Amino acid sequence: MAARDLPADRRAREDQGAPRLIPLPRIEDERGSLSFVEAGDHVPFQIRRIYYLTGVPQGVRRGGHAHLTSEQLIVALAGSVRITVDTGVSRTAHTLDRTDVGLYIPALAWRELQDFSATAVCLVLSSQHYDASDYVHDFAEFLTMARGRP
Repeated sequence: MAARDLPADRRAREDQGAPRLIPLPRIEDERGSLSFVEAGDHVPFQIRRIYYLTGVPQGVRRGGHAHLTSEQLIVALAGSVRITVDTGVSRTAHTLDRTDVGLYIPALAWRELQDFSATAVCLVLSSQHYDASDYVHDFAEFLTMARGRP
């Protein structure tokens, strides 16, 4: 389905809330480098929850779900991780391996995290507190919701 074939409200969501890489500041000098994230400047939502993933065993996948309302920004603080995001209209894959780039994932976007390096530390900034009812774990159900079918 092409973007022009989507209902107007879905098209607006796609245009404004598409998954995207967000560059983060990086200040370097002889003491090392410093990167930071500021709400309102680098994060397109109010941060309500922060968590991180570490020690993910080789070959293990994380994610495999969508959120109904929660938006997220994921940053690889160490190592690397590959993240695939599906909006129901398009699918993109990104490898995060720098501290000065974050991946924005809008609400109602399916995400799969895989290929974690042994040293990976992934920081996740979320727009919502944890709520089990915000998760969609069935991909077919997600596609129906994302494509706007009853």
